[in-house]
Amino acid sequence: MRADPKPGDLLAEVNVYTARRLREMACSLSGLARAFTEEAGSDKRLSFDEGLAAMQTAASMVCGGCSRCNLYETGKKEGSYYLYYLLRAFEQKGKVDKEDMPRLFHESCRRQEEYLSQLNRNLGRATMNLTWKNRFLESRDAVIVQFREMASILEEFSGQMERALDVTETYEDSVRYLFRRRHMKVENMLMLEYENDQKEAYLTMRTVGGKCVTSRDASDILSRAAGGRRWSVSRDTKSIVTRRTDTFRFVEEGKYQMIHGVARAVRGGEVTSGDSFTFSEGLPRQMIMSLSDGMGSGAAALADSARVVELTEQLLETGFSARAALKLVNTVLLLAGMEQNPATLDLCCVDLCTGVLESMKLGAVGTFLMGREGVEMIEPGSVPMGVMNPVEPALVSRKLWDNDRVIMVSDGVLEALPGEEKEETFRQYLEELEPGNPQDMADEILSFAMSFSEQPADDMTVLVGGIFEK
Repeated sequence: MRADPKPGDLLAEVNVYTARRLREMACSLSGLARAFTEEAGSDKRLSFDEGLAAMQTAASMVCGGCSRCNLYETGKKEGSYYLYYLLRAFEQKGKVDKEDMPRLFHESCRRQEEYLSQLNRNLGRATMNLTWKNRFLESRDAVIVQFREMASILEEFSGQMERALDVTETYEDSVRYLFRRRHMKVENMLMLEYENDQKEAYLTMRTVGGKCVTSRDASDILSRAAGGRRWSVSRDTKSIVTRRTDTFRFVEEGKYQMIHGVARAVRGGEVTSGDSFTFSEGLPRQMIMSLSDGMGSGAAALADSARVVELTEQLLETGFSARAALKLVNTVLLLAGMEQNPATLDLCCVDLCTGVLESMKLGAVGTFLMGREGVEMIEPGSVPMGVMNPVEPALVSRKLWDNDRVIMVSDGVLEALPGEEKEETFRQYLEELEPGNPQDMADEILSFAMSFSEQPADDMTVLVGGIFEK
C-alpha cells in the first residue's frame, strides 16, 4: 500500500511543475520574438521607388497631358542616376532646387516652379512617412528585446528551480521542534538549496495560544534550527505571525556584507548635482551599486540620470539580469527621445554569497577595484544610455575577497586630475591609499580630486563599497 506523500514532497512536485511551466512560457516568448524578427527592417533613406512615386504624383498634378520632357518615364529607366541624385540632394538640403534637376527639365518644362514645389511637397510627405515607419519599427524592436529578455529570465528561473536541491528532510525536525517551543505550529515546510549554496525556506505556520510573533523573530528561530549562516525574512512576506495560517518566505543571508560611502561636489555655479547613484539590495543576497552622470549639470541633468538609475534598479529588483536591464532601459530611453540628453550608467552587482562582482558600463568612466594584488581598473563603457539601439553592454566579472573595495566615480573626478593619462594617475593614487572605512575613503578621494582647482568644473561623485566576511 502506497504511503501518503508528505506536504514537503507535494511542494517539491509543485516546484518542478512550476519550473516546467516557466520553461514553456519562455519558449512561447522566444517564438513571438522570432515572429517579429521575420518582418522587414528599417530604412534610413528614401528608396528609389518612393522617389519615383513622388515624381509620378507631381507629374499627375502639374504636367497633365504634357509630354515635352517626359521626366517621369525617363526616371523609370534602369540605370537612371539622376533620381538618386535628387533624393540625396533632398536629404542634404531639405529641398530640391532648379540646379539639381537634369538638363531635360530645364530645356523642356514650362511649369518648373509648380513642378518643383509639388515634388518637394511629395518628398517631404514621403520622408515623414519613412520617419514614422522607422519609429514604429523601433517600437517593434523594443518589444522583441523585451520578449527575448523575459524569455531569458524565465529560462534562468526555471533552471534554478529545476536544479534546486530539496533539503527539507534534513532540517524539518529541528525547525518544527524549535518553532513549537515558541508557540508556533509549522504546518508545512519546504527548504531549497541552490547551486551557489544559497538556501531559501517556505514555512506555512501559525501561532498557538493567541500569541503574535514577528517574522524577524521567526527568522532568528530558523537561524538556530538550520545552523550555519543567519536567515532573514523576505521583503514580500508579512511582518507578523498570527493565529491565522500564512506562508512565510525566508532567505539565508550571504557570506559577505557590504558597507558604502558617498562623497559629492556640485559644479561651480550650480546648486544641484547632475549625478545620481544608488546602493541598494536587489535580489536576495545581492547588492547593487550604480552611478549615472546626466549630460550637463543642474536639475535637468539630475532628472535624466535619476530616471536611468531608477529604471535600472526596478528591473534588477524584479529579477532581470544586469545585461537585460541595461538593454531594456536603453531601449525605453531611446524611444522616449532621450538621445538628445543621454546619461551614462556605471553598474555593479555583487553576490553576497559568492563575492562575485558583475560590472557593466554604458558611457561611464572606469571602475577601480582595490584588492590583495593592487588596484585594477575595469575599462570604461562605449556609448551613453539612450543613444543607439541595439546596444550590447560588455559584462565583466571579478571575484571579491574580504576587505576589498569597489570605487566608482563620475567623469568630473577624473577630469579634475592633471596630465593626459588621468585613469592611470587615479589608479596610482589609489595604490597609495589605505583601504579604510568606505565613507572616509570617499571623502578623501573627493578632497584629492578637488585639490587641483578652486571650484569643480563638473559634478563630482565618489562611491566606495567595501566587502567584508561576516
